[in-house]
Amino acid sequence: MIEIDSAEFAAWQERIDAVWQDRSLSDEERIERIDLLASELGADHPVALFERAGARDSAGREQEAEPLYRAAHAAGLDPRRRTRAVIQLASTIRNLGKVDEALALLAAEHDLTRGGALHDEASAFYALALASAGQPNDALAVALTALAPHLELYQRSVTAYAAQLRD
Repeated sequence: MIEIDSAEFAAWQERIDAVWQDRSLSDEERIERIDLLASELGADHPVALFERAGARDSAGREQEAEPLYRAAHAAGLDPRRRTRAVIQLASTIRNLGKVDEALALLAAEHDLTRGGALHDEASAFYALALASAGQPNDALAVALTALAPHLELYQRSVTAYAAQLRD
């Protein structure tokens, strides 16, 4: 892994973000550019692995993305990227038919992020995994519970209905 200071890393992340925001790129071009930028950090850098996984995932190449997400997670990511990697890995493996593993990952992440950053995102993908696992009432309960705090009216009612769905 190549050592890089925080200013250099911030500049690198800006270049990665620019690739993601460039709508003119094809999936293959995006993968090529992400891979090139990732190589600047080194093949085993957790953020490089995460970005390479995401590029493949967004291109529909889930089987290529899965091992990269797993490697990024194992290599150690900062808390925000770790949560993103768990969500994205779980979504990927759900699409690959590994619904039980996706459900376990997302249930744990849903609990871990409660009251913190990316909890709504974890809730959304947890609800999708529950639906894929044939648990539509639980999926709806998770989604409604995540939605309720954002409502201007009926927060208490929606929260109570979500609780009823779990019972």
